[in-house]
Amino acid sequence: MNIDQNKKNAIAFYKMAYEGNPTKAVELYVGEKYIQHNPMVGDGPQAFIDYFDRMQKEYPVKTIEFVRAVSEGDLVALHTYQEWPDNDKYVTMDFFRFDNNGKIIEHWDSIQQVPKEALNNNTMYK
Repeated sequence: MNIDQNKKNAIAFYKMAYEGNPTKAVELYVGEKYIQHNPMVGDGPQAFIDYFDRMQKEYPVKTIEFVRAVSEGDLVALHTYQEWPDNDKYVTMDFFRFDNNGKIIEHWDSIQQVPKEALNNNTMYK
């Protein structure tokens, strides 16, 4: 198992889907099954494609910054900062599980909106 390649593939997968091409992302990076733990997205690769196609239609202008990637064994964790329309900002933590062929087969995530005010001067992502 190549954990450095898995990190690169997790970032490429997420970036490609986020920027509007989830079908190609699935073709290149997803294994025979895809288990989804986000309750807002259905299970399986087609539900993932449908979700990101809808996001691209509804929100074509958005940005993502990959702040850090950590891998251990068959897992890769990505920490991202995202800006959506109307200055809506989010920090996400996504976990991807890879099979022995270096393909993504499972996903968990946690999403938190960045508040307008904070009790400290530290960002939520850097």
